[in-house]
Amino acid sequence: MLVACWSAKGGSGTTVVAAALGNVLARSSPAGALLVDLGGDLPAALGLPEPAGPGISDWLKAGDDVPADALDRLTLPSGEGLGLLPRGQGPLAHVGGDRLAAALAARSSVVVVDCGTPGDAVGTAVAAAAGLSLLVLRPCYLAVRRALAAPIRPSGVILVSEPHRSLSRKDVEEVLGVPVRAEVAWDPEVARCVDAGLLGRRVPRALERSLRRAA
Repeated sequence: MLVACWSAKGGSGTTVVAAALGNVLARSSPAGALLVDLGGDLPAALGLPEPAGPGISDWLKAGDDVPADALDRLTLPSGEGLGLLPRGQGPLAHVGGDRLAAALAARSSVVVVDCGTPGDAVGTAVAAAAGLSLLVLRPCYLAVRRALAAPIRPSGVILVSEPHRSLSRKDVEEVLGVPVRAEVAWDPEVARCVDAGLLGRRVPRALERSLRRAA
């Protein structure tokens, strides 16, 4: 199963959601899970050192001659049953997103991709091709407006609820026309966990409970 996490507006919490979801699925799936980093922030969120070797950008740059299983050699261990496919050095190529999506979808394990805010062809292609395309969204008018204009239609929404917002879960579902698959309450414990580099080892219980319903 290929799961893409993306947002229409920066600062929505996409990397944290992707990292936590990958951890949750790694523990529940017999084949484990693979986290794919298109934004470049997953190692820091997981408390891992910044990868110095090649990654997705290098695989894409090499073109069609490099087989899909070369991605296995680029994958780094990042936790129990969880692998991390790093972004690599340099910008992502303008082509190859469909090929990357097909290679990831063909894997036996669950794959969770942090697409960030897709502003490139690769992130957009992966988010559009994923079997489960999850829009990470805060209940903010500007974010909903951006989501309506996005070139990708999500399968569902991960709603990061915040106090004192006027938009409700029902409002988001009615405007976007897709279900909210999980509602994640804003929680300072999650922020502390990320800042301390602990998200790769421990997902806060409330966040884990919410994300179990997402995939």
